[in-house]
Amino acid sequence: MNPEQPEASEAKGEEKAEEKGKPIGRRVFLGTLGLGALGVVTAPTLQRGLESFLASASDKDPTGLTGLLPNGGGFRYYSVATSVPHKNATTYRLTVDGLVDRPRTYTLADLRALPQTRMVRDVQCVTGWRVPDTPFEGVRLSRLLDAAGVREGAGAVRFTCFDGTYTESLTLDQARRADVLVALRMQDKDLGHSHGGPVRLYVAPMYFYKSAKWLSGITVTKDVRPGYWEERGYDVDAWVGRSNGRDDEPTS
Repeated sequence: MNPEQPEASEAKGEEKAEEKGKPIGRRVFLGTLGLGALGVVTAPTLQRGLESFLASASDKDPTGLTGLLPNGGGFRYYSVATSVPHKNATTYRLTVDGLVDRPRTYTLADLRALPQTRMVRDVQCVTGWRVPDTPFEGVRLSRLLDAAGVREGAGAVRFTCFDGTYTESLTLDQARRADVLVALRMQDKDLGHSHGGPVRLYVAPMYFYKSAKWLSGITVTKDVRPGYWEERGYDVDAWVGRSNGRDDEPTS
């Protein structure tokens, strides 16, 4: 998963040096995830305090394991890298390349200038938690693919992230769905660093590990290449309620 954390200060993060994070193994991840089964039931004030603490702690955590602590009623925090560089409007770039006629690099301003699509869907994690009615807003991935001119023979799209570790893939048909976004906003706010900002992928009908955070590359390929968690046992086609042995209600 490349899931969620509360918003963190991007201004503070701009000073952080870029470095490639080290991946965390699946055994450690799933073992520590057992903490989530304990649950957290708190009053709203205490809950906000917990989220604030985790947001701050996760930025300073050299192991990435802060992301495995449970969060009552909202997004839970996971990380597969020990550190993630911060990007802002000046430093962020998104490349679109591979089997395309017109490769391009987008700035954050470029993406904001394109037509934006807003959708409100439930977010479902493959580990079981769900956050209802979550707004996302951004550019349809299909628009970027059309602008790039996908070549004949292409069949998939691979996504890379500036954490230096996470990857994901979709078939070309999946990537062209109207409910797949290159997201710039979440919960009616600009995406902060800890939520995968300034830009992340959002695949509404699939489990949340498909919605890669810290998106930096979109590469059109011939075939699907399994992503970070697929290489560790999760389903490549991650439809909510129809994969990974789960029967959750669909989200899209």
